[in-house]
Amino acid sequence: MRIIARATTVLLVGCALLMLQLGCPSINSGEDLTPPPTSDAGTANGTDQATIPPPAPDQNTPGWVLSSTAFMPDERMPLKYTGDGDNMSPPLAWSAPPAGTQELALICEDPDAPDGVYTHWLVYGMAPTLTGLPEDILKVGELGKPALKQGLNSDHKIGYTGPKPPPGKLHHYQFTLYALRVPLYLRPSATKADLQMVMDGNILGQTQLEATYSE
Repeated sequence: MRIIARATTVLLVGCALLMLQLGCPSINSGEDLTPPPTSDAGTANGTDQATIPPPAPDQNTPGWVLSSTAFMPDERMPLKYTGDGDNMSPPLAWSAPPAGTQELALICEDPDAPDGVYTHWLVYGMAPTLTGLPEDILKVGELGKPALKQGLNSDHKIGYTGPKPPPGKLHHYQFTLYALRVPLYLRPSATKADLQMVMDGNILGQTQLEATYSE
């Protein structure tokens, strides 16, 4: 029995020495041998759950298109939609807005105006199911059909005012439609500063149509 016990002891000591030489961890060392957890894309902490950031300025949302039957993109605006003509607002149409849109708003402005950006039109309070605006929208603070509200242009008047630039330079008129993640509840006759303040942080997407005009 003593011979067997001594042989067992020698065997255990030999195994221990061999484990140390091979760098094997001891089962009694207290070291955690559990493999580290793996991260899966698309989980609750993944990018698919992240808040959608607002688009960069002048960046159209893919798949969302604003158009007009009155002119093509970057085409000269017909005279009747200008201050030199009948000064009526042009017809506009758009495809379905991004998912989650709660309200639509439109700003038309001229970045080439001599005194800075000139606001030609503010429209807001439009339902996400609305697909366009007819020609010659009435210049009132609030309409029932189509349901919308209008703000003050740079002439301090409600509704649309058409291009009437000084002679010479070609001006660009940008109609930008915004998809908003919340209803704005903004009063009629608001200024562009009012509209931009309540839209800040709530823009889900945007699409732009640009026309040109010069005298």
